[in-house]
Amino acid sequence: MAVGSPLTHHRLRDLARQYGPLMQLKLGELSAVVVSSPKWAKQFMQTHAQTLRIPRRVKLFRPIMEREVKKLVESISAGGTAAPVNMSRMFVSLGTTVTSCVAFGKARKDDHQVELLLPLIDQIMETLGGFSLVDLFPSSKLVGLLTGAHSSLRKVHAAVDVILEAIISDHAARRSTSSSATNSKKDGDGEDVVDVLLSIKENNDLGIPFTNEEIKALILTDTWTVAVEWAMSELMKNPWVMKKAQEEVRQVFNSKEKMDQLPYLQLVVKETFRLHPPGPLLVPRESRETVEIDGYQIPATTKVIINAWAIGRDPQHWTEPETFHPERFLDSSVDFKGMDFQLIPFGAGRRACPGIHYGISIINIVLANLLYHFDWELPDGITHQDFDMSEKFGVEVTRKNDLLLVPVPYIPHHPE
Repeated sequence: MAVGSPLTHHRLRDLARQYGPLMQLKLGELSAVVVSSPKWAKQFMQTHAQTLRIPRRVKLFRPIMEREVKKLVESISAGGTAAPVNMSRMFVSLGTTVTSCVAFGKARKDDHQVELLLPLIDQIMETLGGFSLVDLFPSSKLVGLLTGAHSSLRKVHAAVDVILEAIISDHAARRSTSSSATNSKKDGDGEDVVDVLLSIKENNDLGIPFTNEEIKALILTDTWTVAVEWAMSELMKNPWVMKKAQEEVRQVFNSKEKMDQLPYLQLVVKETFRLHPPGPLLVPRESRETVEIDGYQIPATTKVIINAWAIGRDPQHWTEPETFHPERFLDSSVDFKGMDFQLIPFGAGRRACPGIHYGISIINIVLANLLYHFDWELPDGITHQDFDMSEKFGVEVTRKNDLLLVPVPYIPHHPE
């Protein structure tokens, strides 16, 4: 059974190869359509509705990102050489700190609400990471009682909701103390993501209803740590790509203007997202009424599952799709912003990830610093040919085993 596989996205891809890129599956009581090709993804996802984007605001948070990445580099350097470093744990720690500062304006250790919130988010992500009996038989009270899934998830959701409401209320109250708060300070002074989203809500910048529920969903958007982990994994698996990316970074590291470009590193990031979309099965959609798409009847209440992982490896659209080859994008206009349906790691349309610009910015900063300050080696006895790239399925697909690397501090040959 596809949903019982440890790697559901792999199993659904295999079924699509056998039965076609548009499949209807019966999953317990649920009817689901699985989409595994760009053509069908476009049919289900394309929309002209406005999607939230706040790229202009990203630069406001860059100093926070750079400060925390500098601490990461110092922490790695302080550990000395020769001993492997658990980079997976390093990235998680960095992610919680940056998210806390950017989203809530405070470091995790400085705020009790944030300290309580982040572990609860981890629980939700773990619970939502696959299909359970409750998902397949939602009407069965017995299944719910036996598994305890409904009760457990409701309790965690309620706890998260209380904390998020308090954080939003605190920000709203602070903003209301001065009617000229947004006009009296330079753009971004003292602002965090909650402030930005409240401003969008207050000013009706989107032209559509935008409530606290949307704010809650958006402030915790954070998939970049997984992307950094996979990018470093692919660079270790493909040392010739690592060499080329490091050469580029080290040529321009002290030039902020050039550091914002790094064209080859951009290709590395794009190729990472092709092979390792953070969420392999995009946020499920549901048909509210019976619809017809290219002659196919899609019944009402059908779940639509889009396998972004399979689409990124579709041999009809990608040459050597299983190979990590950043150069494939050199003469290609294909991008991951939601307009090219052969590459949709962040989705498309109204359900596209709103944090694309923020995520890409921090990914570039982290990778550039790691590639500049260190040469990287695999632990003793491991070669790039046998380096393990196994996956662990969930809402986000992470490495099955932690990424352990040996950092070797880089000393420039010439003063910079």
